[in-house]
Amino acid sequence: MVTPRHYDRPVPGEYHSETEIKRSKFLCFISAAPDEQGAREFIAQIKRRYPDARHHCSAFIVDGSNTHPTQRSNDDGEPAGTAGNPMLDVLNGSGLRDIVAVTVRYFGGIKLGTGGLIHAYSHSVSSCLTQVRTCRRSVRELYQVSISYEQAGRVEAYLRDRDFSVIASEYNTGVDLTLAVVPGTYDDLANTLANLTSGTATIRQRGESWIDEKG
Repeated sequence: MVTPRHYDRPVPGEYHSETEIKRSKFLCFISAAPDEQGAREFIAQIKRRYPDARHHCSAFIVDGSNTHPTQRSNDDGEPAGTAGNPMLDVLNGSGLRDIVAVTVRYFGGIKLGTGGLIHAYSHSVSSCLTQVRTCRRSVRELYQVSISYEQAGRVEAYLRDRDFSVIASEYNTGVDLTLAVVPGTYDDLANTLANLTSGTATIRQRGESWIDEKG
């Protein structure tokens, strides 16, 4: 399989929803998580926040830039397959990666049965996903552009108004800008800089990186 060049993920932050089914309360929390360690830390954080709850079920999809992202789920004491896997199915259906969901259940005294639990945990994640803001994470080519102090303000302002992301600025004897650009647009970048600096800008390729696009 081909390694993905872009995918959608949650904007960093914590998202929350609450549902009640037959007197049981389901509190769902979703967050961005770039890797398994980050996902497990978020799960542990929610467990510490609600230590008196009977269940803290979870699911996550991380390492989104890999061909096969890491996926895990945990029923946390609920009957096998009634909580974690349904939550994971909803996350997969959303198309999002680098995401973790935790559903905290406070038992209301009425058993929901296998089908009821699957529906409840699926619904808790689906409901919370409606709160989640997303961004696209894409591979970008990196270039270091060296220009003079006199050119820096005008060049940087012009580039920021276009589809060239300025991700770093370093001031030495001159100014070095690190740009993240859409793959295949080097010629456009080179022509733009040549026009802005009368051909005095120096451009060096610095590989590739994953960048969150600004919406």
